[in-house]
Order: sequence, then C-alpha cells, then structure tokens
Amino acid sequence: MSTLAPRAPVFDVLIHLKPWWPVLLGLLVLYVPTYWMLAHGIWNSEEQAHGPIVLIVTLFLIWQQRALFLADVGTPPTRGQTAIGWTLLVIGLLVYALGRSQDILIFEIGSQIPVILGVLLITLGAKAARALWFALLFLVFMIPLPGFIVDAATGPLKQYISIIAEQVLYAAGYPIARSGVMLTVGPYQLLVADACSGLHSMFSLSAMGLLYLYLMQRSSVTRNLIIMAAILPIAFVANVVRVMVLVLVTYHLGDEAGQGFLHGFAGIMLFIIGLLFLFVLDWVLGFIFPDRPRDRTQG
Repeated sequence: MSTLAPRAPVFDVLIHLKPWWPVLLGLLVLYVPTYWMLAHGIWNSEEQAHGPIVLIVTLFLIWQQRALFLADVGTPPTRGQTAIGWTLLVIGLLVYALGRSQDILIFEIGSQIPVILGVLLITLGAKAARALWFALLFLVFMIPLPGFIVDAATGPLKQYISIIAEQVLYAAGYPIARSGVMLTVGPYQLLVADACSGLHSMFSLSAMGLLYLYLMQRSSVTRNLIIMAAILPIAFVANVVRVMVLVLVTYHLGDEAGQGFLHGFAGIMLFIIGLLFLFVLDWVLGFIFPDRPRDRTQG
C-alpha cells in the first residue's frame, strides 16, 4: 500500500493564501513589466545595483509576516481605515498610470508603497500595516534619486572628496596637486567623476544601515539615533578612502591598473568598508548604551 508524500510547507502556505491570489495577480500584472525594465536598465548600473537587493529583502520581510495573510487576525478594518485604504490605493494607481505612461520611474516605482499600503488597510486594517511598516519603508530605496537632488549634491561632494584626498595624501608625502576635481599625482591625472561623489553609495548604505538597525532591534533609542546619524558621514568617509586607494593604485601601478579591474573592485570595497565602520560603531556604542534585557512572557 503506497503512501502519499507529505506536502512541502511552502506549498501549504500557498494553498492557504488562495484568497489572496487575485491581489497577487493584480500586483504582478502592474509591476512585473516595471521590474523587467529595471532588470534590463538601471539595475545594471553601479548607481542602482542595490535595487534587486532591496526587492529581495522586502519580499523576505513580507514573507516573515505571512501569518497575517493565512488567517483572520483581530478585528476587521474600521470604516475609517477602509476609507484611507481606498484613497491610498486610488492615488497609488493614478501615480502608477502617470509614471508608466510618461516614463517617470520615480512615480512608477514609488506607487508600490501607497498601492500595497492601501490594499493592507482595506483587507486587514491598521494592524497589518503596522506589522509591515518597515518592508514598505524599505521600498523607498528602490526609487532612483530625483535628478535635481543628484545635480545639486554631486558637485559639492566631488569637491570636498578631492580636497580631503589631496590634503591627506600630501601630508603622507605623495607628490599630489589638485585643480578643481582633477587630481595630479606624479605623471598621472585623475578626474573625480560623478560616480566618485559617493551620493549613491550614501543612499545604498543608508538602506543597509536601516535594515541592520531593524534586524538588531536595539533597545537603546540613543544608540539607534547615533547610528542613524552616522550613516551618511560613514558613507562619505568610505568614499574618500576609495578615491585615495585609486590614486595610490594609479601612482604605484599605473593608469591602466587604476582604471581597470581595481576601479570596480574599489567600489565593492567602499561598500564593505562602510558596513564595517557601521558595525564597529555599533559595537563601541554597545559599551556605552547596552541593550536592556527584553521582557519574556511566561508560557
């Protein structure tokens, strides 16, 4: 007598999610074309390479809260919550339509937040929205920075990075000079380009820093605020280190080495250095603002 193999837990979850299939289908119809365009477009650039990571992390955070969708939890949404939900859903769909039709990525990608939040309020109420608040907030980091912000911040950042890199390397004894954002070291000239401004690395490191704080669940508010305030300065310092490394590589190994593989590798190292700075800062603050023991409920 043969016995049927037990079904996988994931399969059981999908069965219990059957009432949500129309909602999931609607979201897929709306946003799969958007993700396809991103995967064959800006996600291939260094500035927006963090986009797929943001999407995967968001899906993981939602999956962690899957119990919300498997059974009725709490009281049904109030009329006020439903009204707010429909308002957000309609606004989100209008923003999506505008962004999709006019090729405005900020609107097209950003519309996910009011659309999903609206659906949650309509179906499950405020409790579900509170449970998934960080997942929705994290989607902000998938939205490309507006052009006017990039243009306004890139120039000053490049200038400051060039000045600091020149002064530090000159103090270390290297024959370096600067003209604007052009660094001359020995016989070589290096232009601190827009990609070296560190603006996009600040954006991506901010995403990872906030995710780190959310996962760590530190009990000290002061500790969390200090780490949040330090994310952007850490990203800036890490980018200064990146530029200095590229200058040193070019000076010692030649222009081809500085502009070749090591240039891309320095970008990866920038992100790793920034995260390490963040972890070290959190470790040091742990001695000053230790976590309080969490309350445990007796079973």
